Amino acid sequence: MIEDRKIIRVRDVMKHHFDMIDGRMTVLDALNAMKHVETKSLIVNKRHDDDEYGMVLLSDIAREVLAKNRSPARVNVYEIMSKPLLPVDPNMNIRYCARYFTRFNLSRAPVIENHQVIGIVSFTDLVLKGLMQYEH
Repeated sequence: MIEDRKIIRVRDVMKHHFDMIDGRMTVLDALNAMKHVETKSLIVNKRHDDDEYGMVLLSDIAREVLAKNRSPARVNVYEIMSKPLLPVDPNMNIRYCARYFTRFNLSRAPVIENHQVIGIVSFTDLVLKGLMQYEH
């Protein structure tokens, strides 16, 4: 029964390692600095306390730089990033996170706790790491 299933939270399935970059970097520099390719994204750091985090997906770079034949050395991250972001709470049930992603047409989102990014979660994480835990 569904009611008997344990609750799996976003913090249990999120990726803890991610890349945080400066929005003024060029796309080329950001890609060269990227260490965690598996997240398929880069988090853009706040410039000050009243700013918001941004995000650039590899698919954004493909659409906005590659497909438009723009030079990655001449495009700044801030030109193509999404900002502000819809964050996910680390204590959210993964079932509600999946509904949240569906409702707002997201594929991944930053996990924010105490105004700090602590991870990234994606549909892939919810399914491969989360759904599999229901059966074990």
